[in-house]
Amino acid sequence: MRCPKCQNTMREVDFEGLTIERCECCKGLWFDLHECKKLIAIKGSEIIDAGSPSVGEEHNKLGVYDCPKCLHRMSQMVDHQQPHIWYEQCPGCGGVYLDAGEFSDLKDVTVMDMLKGWFAKPRMS
Repeated sequence: MRCPKCQNTMREVDFEGLTIERCECCKGLWFDLHECKKLIAIKGSEIIDAGSPSVGEEHNKLGVYDCPKCLHRMSQMVDHQQPHIWYEQCPGCGGVYLDAGEFSDLKDVTVMDMLKGWFAKPRMS
């Protein structure tokens, strides 16, 4: 499978019986339907998010992306609890792509995240 952001190879990563894909280059993460929620609930799973958040932020500025599984055009989404986190979701298969650093951020909701939500920049399509 190819990374939807940088087109490099994504490799399987196993954690506590769940298998996701991680880009070898930009370290973005691909989750099949419901895998992200399942992994968020598992203590220590943030270790799979091995990339640099600054690389992830750069990739968030790019355009539109196709799903690496079913090739549908992915929708850009905003996490409702942490609106500073933008991610891509496939309307076809329900898969989710998170840039490097976003999974760790999703797992750790802090008071600072709530403040960031108040000051989050509006999304531009």
